[in-house]
Amino acid sequence: MWDLTKVVVLLSFLASVALAQGPVWNSTLLRTWSQTDRNRKVAHNRLTDTQTTGVTEWTSWFNIDHPGGNGDYERLEAIRFYYRERVCARPTAMEARTTDWVAAADTGEVVHSSLEKGFWCINKEQPYGRICSNYHVRFQCPPVQAYWTDWNEWGPCSTTLCNDVGIQVRQRTCVSTQPLPLLLVPACQGHHSERRECATAPCTAKWSPWGRWGTCSVTCGGGRRIRRRTCMRTSETVQCIGRPVEIQKCGKSPCPAKCQHVCTEGRPSEDCSRCVCDGHVLQGEVYSVTGVPVAGARVALANRPKIIRARTDANGQFRLPGVCSSSSTLLSIRKERFAPAVASTSSNTTGLSWVRAVLKSAEKPYIVKHPEDKVRYEGGRVLLCCKATGSPTPDKYYWYHNGTLLDRKVYKYEEDLVLRDLKSEQSGQYHCKASSHAGSIKSSPAFLTVIAKGTPACNSTPETHLIRLPMDCVQPGTDSKYYNAGRCLHNKCAGSLDFDMRCRDGVGSCCGVQNMESRTIDCGSYSLPVRAVTECSCQKCMEPTVQVRGRVVTADNNEPLRFGHIYIGKERVGTTGYQGGFTLQITPDTQRLVVNFVDPTQKFIDTPKVFIFDKRGGSIYHDVKVMRKQTPIDINAAETNTIELGEIKGEDPIGQLVIPPNSFHKENGEIYEGTVKASVTFIDPRNITTAAAAPGDLNFVDDEGDMLPLRTYGMFSVDFRDETNKDVLGAGAVQVLLDTQHVKMQEHIPKMKLWSLNPDTGVWEEESDFTYSQTTSGGHGRSKREERTFLIGNMEIRERRLFNLDVPENRRCYVKVRAYMSDKFLSTEQLEGVVISLINLEPKPGYSSNPRAWGRFDSVITGHNGACLPAFCDAQRPDAYTAYVTAIMGGEELEAAPSSPKMNPNIIGVSQPYLDKIDYQRSDHEDPALKKTAFRINLAKPNSNNLDETNGPIYPYQSLIACENAPVDANHFRFFRVEKDKYEYNVVPFQENDLTTWTGDYLSWWPNPQEFRACFIKVKIHGQKEVMVRSKNKGGTHRETKGKLYGIRDIRSTRDMREANTSAACVEFKCSGMLFDQAAVDRSLISVLPQGNCRRVGTNSLLQEYLIKHPPVAQNNESHAFTMLAPVDPLGHNYGIYTVTDQNPRVAKEIAIGRCFDGTSDGFSREMKTESGVALTFSCPERKISRESLFQRLQTNPGQTLSQMARDMRESEGLQVQRSSTQVVAYPSEQRGRTQNRRVSSSTTRRRVSMRTQQRQ
Repeated sequence: MWDLTKVVVLLSFLASVALAQGPVWNSTLLRTWSQTDRNRKVAHNRLTDTQTTGVTEWTSWFNIDHPGGNGDYERLEAIRFYYRERVCARPTAMEARTTDWVAAADTGEVVHSSLEKGFWCINKEQPYGRICSNYHVRFQCPPVQAYWTDWNEWGPCSTTLCNDVGIQVRQRTCVSTQPLPLLLVPACQGHHSERRECATAPCTAKWSPWGRWGTCSVTCGGGRRIRRRTCMRTSETVQCIGRPVEIQKCGKSPCPAKCQHVCTEGRPSEDCSRCVCDGHVLQGEVYSVTGVPVAGARVALANRPKIIRARTDANGQFRLPGVCSSSSTLLSIRKERFAPAVASTSSNTTGLSWVRAVLKSAEKPYIVKHPEDKVRYEGGRVLLCCKATGSPTPDKYYWYHNGTLLDRKVYKYEEDLVLRDLKSEQSGQYHCKASSHAGSIKSSPAFLTVIAKGTPACNSTPETHLIRLPMDCVQPGTDSKYYNAGRCLHNKCAGSLDFDMRCRDGVGSCCGVQNMESRTIDCGSYSLPVRAVTECSCQKCMEPTVQVRGRVVTADNNEPLRFGHIYIGKERVGTTGYQGGFTLQITPDTQRLVVNFVDPTQKFIDTPKVFIFDKRGGSIYHDVKVMRKQTPIDINAAETNTIELGEIKGEDPIGQLVIPPNSFHKENGEIYEGTVKASVTFIDPRNITTAAAAPGDLNFVDDEGDMLPLRTYGMFSVDFRDETNKDVLGAGAVQVLLDTQHVKMQEHIPKMKLWSLNPDTGVWEEESDFTYSQTTSGGHGRSKREERTFLIGNMEIRERRLFNLDVPENRRCYVKVRAYMSDKFLSTEQLEGVVISLINLEPKPGYSSNPRAWGRFDSVITGHNGACLPAFCDAQRPDAYTAYVTAIMGGEELEAAPSSPKMNPNIIGVSQPYLDKIDYQRSDHEDPALKKTAFRINLAKPNSNNLDETNGPIYPYQSLIACENAPVDANHFRFFRVEKDKYEYNVVPFQENDLTTWTGDYLSWWPNPQEFRACFIKVKIHGQKEVMVRSKNKGGTHRETKGKLYGIRDIRSTRDMREANTSAACVEFKCSGMLFDQAAVDRSLISVLPQGNCRRVGTNSLLQEYLIKHPPVAQNNESHAFTMLAPVDPLGHNYGIYTVTDQNPRVAKEIAIGRCFDGTSDGFSREMKTESGVALTFSCPERKISRESLFQRLQTNPGQTLSQMARDMRESEGLQVQRSSTQVVAYPSEQRGRTQNRRVSSSTTRRRVSMRTQQRQ
């Protein structure tokens, strides 16, 4: 009893202490998490109100973890494991402090808490450079000794019958927290169980699904069949409505009568479809188009194509028994890699029947009509067209919207897709896929824009467009060299279509200039007019002429392909010139341009090329390399012949061509016996100079229709001819052996295939796989014969195709490259229309047998945001693949950013440390004598987990959009134009690389967007230094432009390397002629002004005579300049005037500059020749110091100097200098200098006269 009394007293004391101290803990000493916070529970069971109101207890502090590793974790589960009964089952609050006694809320760290889980802090969530503190925690518990647990789930209903009422029960348990005697523990208040009424579902009865139909009672003449179902019910009191059995009529077809087919020969077949002649055999033969017998072809009747009746043997022959000779029979003949054919049998009076079939090689589908971009308003309709060719002709088309296949049943499409009642969500990319049994091909995507009603298709507010001002134009206040002239975003409009259901919209509507206003730019010392865009609207689209130009020469010595035939598809479209030049005009709907160059003299191999081109009208120049045919060798057609592939001195051949005996045949299939003139030309990837001669674009089409890249191990072209009459011979069952020692990437060996190039599509098509074989060979430079492993592929020499040893490569990336106007690399001076070429090299010693081997060649044109070039890359070894990159603009090579003497990331455009990993080197990195027009890099695939490698310049293959849309400050490689000190200013802004920016205005430099006439004048300079020469071009005779500025051209003269102290400049000027309205001619007023101390000393006599005979004549009173009204006639080099007209402005200017440099009317040179074709001659000597400076005179004779200065000041008093102001002044600072010099000289003269007079007196 004494012990029990002590316990009661102790409990009373603890309760009173808790009651007294509880409010103090909660308000002053502790910062606890609220009991109502998320993920925290409030205790549901308490002692009686008189005992527990406001009474709580805190546990001791716990610290079971330290902030090392991932963080500090004070888990409630772990605390209970170590301390068990010291923590109550249901804490009502928690407090956490650091070991330095700082509350968690005051540490500034990110922490987490839960009354069910405890407290935790994670290191990686903390601010940069910090980790979690070491925390200890304690918990607040109610001083209860018994409480209810949570209610259990409701139990099942007491009744199971349907449509009945029963009872559900749930329970809870009273739990004691301390092991005290039962009599001293207060009982839990309330009931330990609850009940509620429950009801079961209504009684139901329903049928199960019908079972399958049974078999028909008869096969013909009428019968019946039965199917059944079962009633499923929950009570006997309800029934299903309907019948459990259904009967259907079947076997309605009449029973066959006796076959009525009458056969003039033989008997009817069992199915009464044809006549069968027992004992008669149809003989047939199957050949390819080149006359080679086709073995293994499947022969079937055309009306039963799936039932194979016979197969051809090694000679292409077959026998088909039972076919009567009295009637014609259609046969279906099929063979892999050949298009199916249907042939008809023939018979003669002898009763024999035979058939001869010719199989054409199967060709994968190829898109000849791609869908085009369209713009429509909501509620309108649109037609998207797609057409493919191939052998056999594609018979299935599929349409996709944003990569999702459209339901054929819903849209009811075939080749063409029609969309009606358009909605905004139907905007996006559309493409088609054409399929045949030979394969599939996808079209290029077309973008459909659906504009909401009432929304303008063209933003009337112009976007910012900064034009560069002349070098001597500095705007006061801003010192800016740029002016915002505005421009219209060139996007398509819906417009008013005359017919909206055409494959190509008849009249295009684009966002263009609606209004322009004349403004004046304050250049400080003079003013400059400009025409600025003020309003945009939908206008008729200008469709520029798209051209592809170039020159075809051999890869070995640049011998031109003279008068070569040019084919696009099977159509001959032109001929190369005497120097190998060509120009092709491209139709607007062209998506992929495949051009085949054929040498009629047969000195060079036929070379198909896939050309890139600029749809905005920029003329792209292609330097086409072709391979010279190897000298033919004589081989005996009756013997086995082996021809080596690869002839690099000191290196083993890459492979062999093995031709079995009697493999050659004529076009009619007849076996050729005799001597064969065999020429096999091999393009060896170990020789990097052959990369530019690679035909096609090294792409193939996979089974899904996607175009994917190949990596080549060599290409070869064969030419077999009859020794006597030089007829082309074919060859069957030819073996190609590839030496595996040259395949250093072992993963390539199982995927190696033999390919042939389709000259019409430029796509590589699979010929055969390779198999392993061991053979003994000596090879070049081998001292003994040894075992070597070859990959063997089989092929047939047919047509005039190029063959390729290739492997599909899936380690692909994109490389970001930009081109700039100068080495300042300004974002506003990016060049568009530059052809960037990338050659995949493979790679460094130790990984490949030859560091100069190449595997692929690609080219891309730069747009407004640079270019992304496809390339092979590797994530494991940065140097597994390397690349050699060049840039050409209109035949001019651009320079790459320098890499020596030290790599500067700000100049190269790639930040560290990724730059070191890429190992950027310009071509002159180790030898300054080499050209600076290329760079080499390691193609290290970016690591997505490394932040330094996620910002370019190399992007994963699936990140093409990220590459194309990369901001200008992202990592990229750079090229720039070498031409410096050149400037062009147009009053009406125009981008010559984008003809769609042309604006019709009287002051437009180019008055006709379909025909561009470039005019240049050659100015010779006598002087030790190069001189800037400016042409100032104004309207001369036209009433709308007279006295108004067209533009300014500045160019620095170019040194003549053959003549000392002589240079010349080819200065562009505004041609005379019709203005944009084609109403009247304007004789442009041209002023040519060299900078510096220059004096005109000569004028071309023919030019002067022409100007006098064609008045009006401009005044030429100033010796430092030359003024003329530009000639209307296209004068030549004899006048020093060079005029070229072309459908592209850059092409016209390039040709004219080349002629001007050469000093001829038909030549071309990049080296200035000052001795011929000159219009004007200026003498520009350096100024010499003829007298002492003021400082020198003060040192030598200070008294006399000061006296002279005083006299000069008195003489100059009262003198006023009047200066005339002009709108445009050429080099005003220089003219001021000349004026001041003249004034000083006059004053000096007066002083000297005065001094001489005084001396005489």
